[in-house]
Amino acid sequence: MSNSRDLDLDGIVADVKAQYEDTARRSRAEAQAWYERKFEELRVTTGRNADNLREAKAKIAELIRIVQRLNGEVKRAKDQRCKLEAAVADAEKRGETAIKDAKHKLSEVQTTLEQSKADLAQQLHKYQELTKVKLGLDVEIITFRKLLEGEESRLCAEGGFPVNIPAWYSQGGLTDGPEPDF
Repeated sequence: MSNSRDLDLDGIVADVKAQYEDTARRSRAEAQAWYERKFEELRVTTGRNADNLREAKAKIAELIRIVQRLNGEVKRAKDQRCKLEAAVADAEKRGETAIKDAKHKLSEVQTTLEQSKADLAQQLHKYQELTKVKLGLDVEIITFRKLLEGEESRLCAEGGFPVNIPAWYSQGGLTDGPEPDF
């Protein structure tokens, strides 16, 4: 046996090279297919994410509009609250002033009422005194009238001269008129 066989190294190298190239080509094709699948998946995912992003942006824009509207409403409510608080404070101040004025006027009215009561009591006292004086004078007038009538009757009865008593004097009171002539 001869150990010296000629090995076809070029054929083996070519055969191994062909196997490696075939394996490389299949690997490249598999890698290319895998990359294309991944690229397609990423493209679909990117499309979904872009749609989701647009929807999120639209929702964010809507929420921003709602927040701005609500901020405006809050600002208007705060302004209105401030105005109402100022109006309440002004009303309280006016109310306190009105109460002070009313108390002052009430005090004045009470003082005036007390003074009027005192004046009325004084007037009543004077009226009662004058009524007593008038009653006393009326009694004296009646007494003098009776005396005069009695004196007239006596003089007439004695046959003396008639006494002429004016009508104003016999009517029960003094009026402005001529003095009686005796």
